[in-house]
Amino acid sequence: MSDPALGLLMLVLIVVVIMMGFPTAFTLMGLGMFFGFFAYHRGGEAWGDNHIFDLMVQRTYGAMTNDVLISIPLFVLMGYVMERGALVDKMFYSIQLAFRRVPASLAVATLIVCTFWGIASGLVGAVVVLMGVIAFNPMLKAGYDVKLASGVITAGGTLGILIPPSVMIIVYAAVAGQSVVKLYAATMFPGFFLALLYLVYVIGWALLNPKIAPKLPESETRVPVRPWVAELQQAYSRKMLPALFAAVLAPARAMKIATDGTRLTYPRLLANLGYALVPLALTLATLWATWWYVVIHQQPDLPPPTAAVQQRLQDTPQPLGAGAQPVEETLEELGGGASQSGAATKSEPEVLQQMGNAELRDQIKAAPSELGPPPEFYTYFAFVAGICGLLLLYYYWTMEAEQYEVLRLLISSVMPLGILTVVVLAVILFGITTATESAAVGAAGAFLLAFQARTLDWKRTKEAVFLTAKTTSMVCWLFVGSALFSAVFAILGGQALLESWVLSLNMSPVQFMILSQAIIFILGWPLEWTEIIVIFVPIFLPMLKHFNIDPILWGVLVFVNLQAAFLSPPVAMSAFYLKGVSPKHVTLNQIFAGMMPYMLIVIICMVLMYLWPGLTLWLPNYLYGN
Repeated sequence: MSDPALGLLMLVLIVVVIMMGFPTAFTLMGLGMFFGFFAYHRGGEAWGDNHIFDLMVQRTYGAMTNDVLISIPLFVLMGYVMERGALVDKMFYSIQLAFRRVPASLAVATLIVCTFWGIASGLVGAVVVLMGVIAFNPMLKAGYDVKLASGVITAGGTLGILIPPSVMIIVYAAVAGQSVVKLYAATMFPGFFLALLYLVYVIGWALLNPKIAPKLPESETRVPVRPWVAELQQAYSRKMLPALFAAVLAPARAMKIATDGTRLTYPRLLANLGYALVPLALTLATLWATWWYVVIHQQPDLPPPTAAVQQRLQDTPQPLGAGAQPVEETLEELGGGASQSGAATKSEPEVLQQMGNAELRDQIKAAPSELGPPPEFYTYFAFVAGICGLLLLYYYWTMEAEQYEVLRLLISSVMPLGILTVVVLAVILFGITTATESAAVGAAGAFLLAFQARTLDWKRTKEAVFLTAKTTSMVCWLFVGSALFSAVFAILGGQALLESWVLSLNMSPVQFMILSQAIIFILGWPLEWTEIIVIFVPIFLPMLKHFNIDPILWGVLVFVNLQAAFLSPPVAMSAFYLKGVSPKHVTLNQIFAGMMPYMLIVIICMVLMYLWPGLTLWLPNYLYGN
């Protein structure tokens, strides 16, 4: 048997052995060592001198020294601390009350909580099990269709591996050699867009067939109003914002209100007025942050490059591939080329001393955010600010006691987690910290939230740390095994054989994109995302340059595609997670049937992403340039 045939045999065996239930990491290492021994074997050589052992050591050391992987244990610890802290019950209750008038309100609340909780934890199994315990039985008791209830939980629980911060993104970045920060920026819009498609499907199905999601009884949608709030309305106004302002400015009547024998205090009035003003404060903070970042912070220090410099850049040979060259490499080629003569170096000493402060810095292609806002930005900003103002005016004009109580519940349950998530993502995307440092911020914030809620004791902390070590070890051994497997696969000629076969088909970039994503979609049926990322994705990566496909766009399409790995039988881990906590009368086939429509939504999302690449590439291009 020829070496390329041995490589293909490796590829087939790895799928068969994994499906038989053997551990993926050690299977990869075992097959890599076995086939590598024959690949390196030379006649008359002692078996102990075989170079496969040297390759094993090198690949293990390479995985140990990979800086990208350092953020994995911190993000995993953040997720397990949030999961062990049991902070989601109150969040589900408050969101369900906020959407009580929406069709299929329990399913909508479940999907929203799955999205936010998935972002915070990034653990599919934890989110599905937790929401199965909290939301599955209430939906079934309310008369919801089993397929609707199970599909919402299983599909919503998988969003955590797509929306950053996600361990899957870090693993792909390490495998593909891409920037974690750019991948985080690229997955922001597609992740929330897929969640929006799920939401539209759930509400649309409930509108077309109300029997699958009956309206909840009035007793379950009634918002509990505290007695002193009702008395405050009677004393001042039914509108809560004017009532609170009036009570703060003229507190005489408010101080006479007593609840449970205790008088209402002025600090309590101020605190509740602060709750009421949170939507206004968040809107103003968001608009101000947008204005500061786009208009003030990113103003260019120097004028844009001249036409002559731009022409010179266009004439400079560029490397193959869809992405632009990093700034560091461009500077090295411009300043350190061997073609520069000594006379030229002496004739322009100022330029070299200033490290490209003039001409070289002009030649760097700046990110769009560094070129200042386009003229139409001010029109769009004014329009958005006006819409926000009208919405706030309507909200405060209609806010009475029930709306105010829902707002207070949302602020106390959702806002801490929301602030932590925004901070973790913002410090990465805006370049304040690295991905590893932001992971440390997230882990510290998770501990603070759990301690503030008084739900994290010593036992749960030990469990979170133990599970973090277990998950991190699994990922790191996967990297060692996949590195050894892929190296032996390439040495045997399997990679070259597949590349030559694909290139001989003379496919267009669209055809190659469809073929690669279809293969990954089919592999998602028997395999999990970890095996697909570390084994099969490296096979396609070298071919992207030939078809001029951006690895960032292709990678995000893979991330969306891998949602199907958790939703497609026979593996479909989300279904087994939910089955473990569901009532006995719910069958696995019902859960599978509930997940099927969401696989179709995943395909629709991928088609829209390919037809509209700006959905994926606009944010990383704006923040960091192309």
